[in-house]
This record gives sequence, C-alpha cells and structure tokens, in this order.
Amino acid sequence: MSNQHQTSSPRDHARDHAQCRELLGSLSDYVDGDLADEICAEIERHMAGCERCRIVVDTLRKTVELYHIAADAPAALPPDVRRRLFFRLDLEQFVNQAEPKGAAGSAAGS
Repeated sequence: MSNQHQTSSPRDHARDHAQCRELLGSLSDYVDGDLADEICAEIERHMAGCERCRIVVDTLRKTVELYHIAADAPAALPPDVRRRLFFRLDLEQFVNQAEPKGAAGSAAGS
C-alpha cells in the first residue's frame, strides 16, 4: 500500500515555505515573463504542489490585467459627479477649473 497521503513533518513544512519565499522574490518577473525558462519551469513545478502560491500568482496576474484594462479606459468623471466631489472635499474654488470645457453650465442648479 502506498504512503502518498503521509503527513508532512515540520521540517518539510519549513522547506516548503522557504521555496514559497523564493518564489515570491521572483514573482513580478515571472508574471511579466522576464525570467529564464529554467527558473520559470522551477516555479511552475513548485506551484504544481503549492496551492497557496498558485493563488498568489493567479491573483497577481488578474491584478495586473485589471490595471492594464483600467489604464486604457478613460478616467474622466461625469461633470455632475466631479462637481459634487469637489464640493464635498471643500474645493469649490477649483470646480470651474477642473471641469471639461463646455460642462460648466450643464448642472448649475446642483
């Protein structure tokens, strides 16, 4: 009978965490594709047996992807939202300066 489901010792657990720390040190370069193939293969072998590191890598990839999507999207606020925000922040003197051209009179009654 196989001993595949054997519990790991504290030493194995510490060694696994040391590998995780090494992985985290190269994580950004790994996700960006800036590491040598051998190092990528080593990281992928580690992740095959480490769910926590897979989660961290997947989360970072998704975060980078969302950042790129957001960076490509226009960041302009609708004029009424901008006006309410500036008033709320007590920056009324900047309302007209911060509004896009042609938007100053559109919500004068707010």
